[in-house]
Amino acid sequence: MNLQDMFDVRGKSVIVTGGGSGIGLAIVEILAEHGARVAILDISLDRAEGEAARLRALGQTVRAYRVDVSDGASVDAAIDSSARDFGGIDVLFANAGIDPGSTVLGPDGERSVDGALENYDADRWSRVIDISLNGVFHCVRASVRHMKPRRSGRIIITTSVSSVRAMPIGIAYSAAKAGAAHFMRNAALELARYNIRVNAIAPGPFVTNIGDGFARDPAVQTMMSGMIPLGRMGDVEEMKGLALFLASPASSFMTGAEVFNDGGLSLGPPID
Repeated sequence: MNLQDMFDVRGKSVIVTGGGSGIGLAIVEILAEHGARVAILDISLDRAEGEAARLRALGQTVRAYRVDVSDGASVDAAIDSSARDFGGIDVLFANAGIDPGSTVLGPDGERSVDGALENYDADRWSRVIDISLNGVFHCVRASVRHMKPRRSGRIIITTSVSSVRAMPIGIAYSAAKAGAAHFMRNAALELARYNIRVNAIAPGPFVTNIGDGFARDPAVQTMMSGMIPLGRMGDVEEMKGLALFLASPASSFMTGAEVFNDGGLSLGPPID
């Protein structure tokens, strides 16, 4: 297999949840650019349709669908529509997730009253779990119904460095991502016999709009960069190569893997 064939995703039908912005949009862009037919599933249809129209103007095959990943019926409808429009599902990126907002530490490094466990809002906990964990379940379940009869498919779940390392961020987010990582491993074991590969991308801190764009605050960037061995936060462009790899034949013998793209944060604090 030559290099071009190894990373060939031309004609593949791909779904990306949370594909209207941030890491999800970067995944949409790289796969559409390389010839995949991509469905953007997002809570904001206007945002998804705007990005889809921009990419279609470049000659790429991209459609937009509204979905609330916390609602199983909404997920079923959006994924079934995408599968019908594209003639099946080859790849699912279960990427949609939210950040809780309330963290243990603020940008100044001081402890947050709202983020403390005894003060953590129960409704916020439920909302984060519903989207970032239950949403993964809904999306994988709906997609597998289309993949199993074809005995083929790739599922990539966005987890986080928080799945393996305690971080001074919202406790619900860490719990949801750890749950999503172990869900991935169980799904990989169950679905291997159907030639469905299930893996995860575990980002470290990236500059996106998650958590109302808190990562765009220079004070937050300074605090987070000091925790990362490479000394900086990630740019969403740096997610594209890994996404293409996991969606393509290049990763044909991989399943059950959680691949960290985190600047070394999972290793521990920087060594001075």
